[in-house]
Amino acid sequence: MLDSFFSTCPELLFVATVDGRLELTSAALRRHLGAGGEPGARLHDLVHIQDRALFEAAWARLAQSTTPEGLDVRVRDAQGDYETVRFHAARTEDGSGIHGAFRCEAESPPRTKELLLDALSDHLPAVIWGCDLQGTLTYQQGKALEVVGLSQGHFVTQNIFEVYGESKVAMEHVRSALTGESSHYLSSAQGVHWESWVVPIRDARGEQVMVLGFSIDITRVRKAEDELRERLAKIEQQQEIIRRLSTPIIEVWDGVLTLPMLGVLDSSRTAEVMDNLLDRITQSQARYAVLDLTGVEVVDTGVAGYLLRLVNAIRLLGAEGIVAGIRPTVAQTMITLGADLSQIVTHRNLRAALSYCIRNMSRVED
Repeated sequence: MLDSFFSTCPELLFVATVDGRLELTSAALRRHLGAGGEPGARLHDLVHIQDRALFEAAWARLAQSTTPEGLDVRVRDAQGDYETVRFHAARTEDGSGIHGAFRCEAESPPRTKELLLDALSDHLPAVIWGCDLQGTLTYQQGKALEVVGLSQGHFVTQNIFEVYGESKVAMEHVRSALTGESSHYLSSAQGVHWESWVVPIRDARGEQVMVLGFSIDITRVRKAEDELRERLAKIEQQQEIIRRLSTPIIEVWDGVLTLPMLGVLDSSRTAEVMDNLLDRITQSQARYAVLDLTGVEVVDTGVAGYLLRLVNAIRLLGAEGIVAGIRPTVAQTMITLGADLSQIVTHRNLRAALSYCIRNMSRVED
């Protein structure tokens, strides 16, 4: 009776051993699967390599429990093509075998997730891969494989630890994912920079069945960042040169320094000048430091205070600070601001200030 039922039933039925060998199959299953549906064939070999990890995980649960299992998988038919079928099976009460069925849908359109995954691998500069819990690669696709000279699915069926064993950092993240931990890291190989994610994949029961890896080629981004940093560094160097050129400290005579200043004299610039000038006075053992403001057109409210502090600091170093060439507009601004420059030696122009320094030095020598 059982033989008659399996011969006439239109359903794709099977009875298999716990290790996955077919023992009894319906005529419909044999017609649909060809030689793969004959008794003695291994059921796992019919499942698409990318679905095999999920299928084997479900089969392992069947071998340990009488709870039925069901999932969608791609199975190779008699023509060698893969189609999505619904797999449903359960273990016999005595645990001696597993019986089940495949059910083909009237139409088997690509699933949304498959379409999205295919679009990502076809168009993004990335590599998407998956491996089972033993590290065997079951999926490897992505446009970025071309960058490293690999074809689609190049290492599928090989063990990831054998293929990429030299990439110690990457393998550490894979091992972490195999223990249930997600990770994110940056790496470089063969001149290509990668940003990668490695995550554990769990089934509906919450049990881990495989590991997913996603690596995107960020070489262009990294090069753009490096170029930007180089440009910023160059701009900073140029700005430093401009600052030094705008406030050059010149030794016009032994012991006499001049600091011609141009443009707008604000508090931040005056503070920088103060530091540079004091360092130079110490290094050269100068006796006079002349601040030439002939080219300064605008000052802010804090400049007068900085000048006073600068002159006092120069005195503490054993030198004399002199201000020369204050323009009428700058003088009016300082008076309006209430600045008291009575403690500062001032001269009409740089020539007068230098003459003052030379006369004083001559008296000392005499």
